[in-house]
Amino acid sequence: MQSIPIWQYLLSMFIYTTFLYIMVELARKYLRITTIVGILILFTFPLWLKTFGNDWFRLGKVLIVLIPTCFVNILRINNKYKNKGLKFLKQNWVLWFLYVVLFCNILEASIKDLTLGNYYNFIAGILCCITIPIPTKNWRFGAKEGFGELICDLPLMWCLLYTTWNMGFVYAENTGFFASSLCILVVPEIYSIIRKRSDLWLHARVYTLAIHMFIRATFGDIFNPIMGSISWRNEYIIPWIGIFNMIFAILYTLWWFKKLSLDKKEKKSYFITVK
Repeated sequence: MQSIPIWQYLLSMFIYTTFLYIMVELARKYLRITTIVGILILFTFPLWLKTFGNDWFRLGKVLIVLIPTCFVNILRINNKYKNKGLKFLKQNWVLWFLYVVLFCNILEASIKDLTLGNYYNFIAGILCCITIPIPTKNWRFGAKEGFGELICDLPLMWCLLYTTWNMGFVYAENTGFFASSLCILVVPEIYSIIRKRSDLWLHARVYTLAIHMFIRATFGDIFNPIMGSISWRNEYIIPWIGIFNMIFAILYTLWWFKKLSLDKKEKKSYFITVK
């Protein structure tokens, strides 16, 4: 088992987190360049074969992340200008498609939790799926600052729930990559908090995940020598992490449906008053 000093973890994780944060902001502001780079990245597919060999599951995961990210870039360009672009890419089906991608991304990892026997974390993942705000009211492309970002009105607590659930999943499934995964999970949180906009969390999550998957697929196992965290594994705490996430998810779900009920009553009361 490799021995990495604490200072190396702290330094490498800080550098990688900072790098990802900067890339998220660049992807937000420089849309055309981001789109071109994203499409060119797909042509590095032969390098992915060298990295993963016949592991089509891993290759599939990379494609499932990178292709939708390229699609998001195209949609951002198409929706950036009100009177320009293809009309069929401005319709509601686009938002529903992105919702399904996010839902399936969480569901796929949750099923993996189930197969690993990580049942408590599985429940947390399913509740995370159920409480995603649905289109089209809560999903749109930004127009206020002219960057056309993918915006989703996610409560900050949902973002935190997703983060802790995903941390629990990665820790149980592949502890060796927990440190690097921690970096890509905290960047959307930091980004949302610094900008005081939790609706930009999904924007940050899309690009951090895509960048990370591209690096792993193209350059191979560069994270383990730098910040490999297999030595962090402790079988005893895995179910306790899952229990924490399950309790968090149940409490959040109860709050979420209570909020939806109150919003529905307020809306009904408003229409009655207007009439």
